[in-house]
Amino acid sequence: MIMKLNELVRPNIVKLKPYSCARDEFQGEASAYLDANENPLNAPWNRYPDPLQKELKEKVATLKGVRTDQLFFGNGSDEPIDLIVRIFCEPGVDNIVAIDPSYGMYQVCADVNNVEYRKVLLNEDFTLNADKLLAATDPKTKVIFLCSPNNPTGNDLKISEMVRVMESFPGIVVVDEAYIDFSSRESFLTMLDTFPKLVVLQTFSKAWGMAAVRLGMAFASPEIIHYLNKVKYPYNINLLTQNFVSAELAEEERKKNWVDLLLQQRTDLIAALKKLPLIEHVYPTDANFVLVKVNDANAVYRYLVDEKIIVRNRNTVSHCLGCLRITVGVPEENELLINALKKLNS
Repeated sequence: MIMKLNELVRPNIVKLKPYSCARDEFQGEASAYLDANENPLNAPWNRYPDPLQKELKEKVATLKGVRTDQLFFGNGSDEPIDLIVRIFCEPGVDNIVAIDPSYGMYQVCADVNNVEYRKVLLNEDFTLNADKLLAATDPKTKVIFLCSPNNPTGNDLKISEMVRVMESFPGIVVVDEAYIDFSSRESFLTMLDTFPKLVVLQTFSKAWGMAAVRLGMAFASPEIIHYLNKVKYPYNINLLTQNFVSAELAEEERKKNWVDLLLQQRTDLIAALKKLPLIEHVYPTDANFVLVKVNDANAVYRYLVDEKIIVRNRNTVSHCLGCLRITVGVPEENELLINALKKLNS
């Protein structure tokens, strides 16, 4: 069944008249800004930032090979995740389907917005079964969330299975690519024009090393971007963030070097972990972290905390019994971890 985008959007959102801020009503440079009740002193921080971040979008669009009308900036990726739920899902009526295990904020946003969240277990090897996922949908399913490389499992989902979901599901398919820079596969950004209801999420938090800056990206059709801009708060990305990220974009070569370093460290860390008797299994990863199964996840986690080494205990997550998630650090951090685990093993 083919559904037009407006048929997926909540009726009140279609009718919504968005807040019109001062910077929406005037484009260009003025002789005097007397429209927004700003303090005229302390330039440039006294002025409200561009609500659509046009200059930064031009740079990022060039970097990513997309058009500016396919790009939305959020306060981290969590903002567009929440906006997607609010735009497309009628509280108490519609539902969301997502893989399990996966990133926890999808369910948090669904719960906050009173939207049913249906989990579909991945296979035991963390692979995706598209038919199983699609079988969990019904006419009230508006959004499917897929995270690839997936968190906390680390693996890329099979592209053919993901494409089958996009081809078969009439609603919105969100592909979260927060860790795409550490993967060898091509981004789904190349498929935006093929699948008009596809939303791709990326971030500056991981490979670019800017988690504290809080800038996430959503890529989609201009129609979906229109609704994201319609519902977001007017000045969701501050000037400090826009300026900082704009300057950092000139350091793309440095970012690539960081990724190369982390990929090498990932290889070395996996090799070292596999030599430890307490490690029962190291799962394949396409991200900047490794999921490992240990003989006693809770005990190993507490021991590492006492050693002031913090990893993530995923012992209670579906299919992750006995597992810890370990972020790839710099060589010194990885060595501290391995030496601590060797002591525990001795």
